[in-house]
Amino acid sequence: MQIQTSKKITPEEYLVLEEKAEYKSEYRDGQIVPMAGGTTNHNEIAGNFYSNLKPAIKKCNYRVFMGDVRLWIPRYRQYTYPDVMVIQGLPVYTGTNTTTIMNPLLIVEVLSKSTKNYDQGDKFLFYRSIPEFQEYLLIDRYQYHVMQYVKTAEGKWLLTEYESENSKLTLQSVEFEIAFSDLYENVNFAESEE
Repeated sequence: MQIQTSKKITPEEYLVLEEKAEYKSEYRDGQIVPMAGGTTNHNEIAGNFYSNLKPAIKKCNYRVFMGDVRLWIPRYRQYTYPDVMVIQGLPVYTGTNTTTIMNPLLIVEVLSKSTKNYDQGDKFLFYRSIPEFQEYLLIDRYQYHVMQYVKTAEGKWLLTEYESENSKLTLQSVEFEIAFSDLYENVNFAESEE
């Protein structure tokens, strides 16, 4: 759902509005798009991924961020809030604050019915314009299912799907593996959401 305005909002105007807002919104080339609220399953999955990954890469040259750190994609004029991002080395910030970065190596999105088509389509296109971006995970919150896209040395994107409760997800951009039993811990698929 986009907020309709009589004129396009500039990125600078969006940032001012976002600082004062009571809820998070994305910016899509002049339009402000309110973000849907999270659910318990969504939060469990993102939290499980983050809490297992963070200690595994603690002594490495990576930083892990969750959904409150904003991502700026200049080519497509997009501000968005991925569920989890991993950066190699130091973050590249926009402006003088530390709320918005530009250089994720890995992005994780937990899918919902209202965002899955966008996350798999246009948003993935936007993410691919980031030079440092190497791996994209789309995690289903309604069933055991993860889509893993990895950028090859030739610049092609290779898809691997995991669909078994007994699966183990092995990252390519970062040395890390997580069992689905850990990724989906405390997730109740029977709960009706959205």
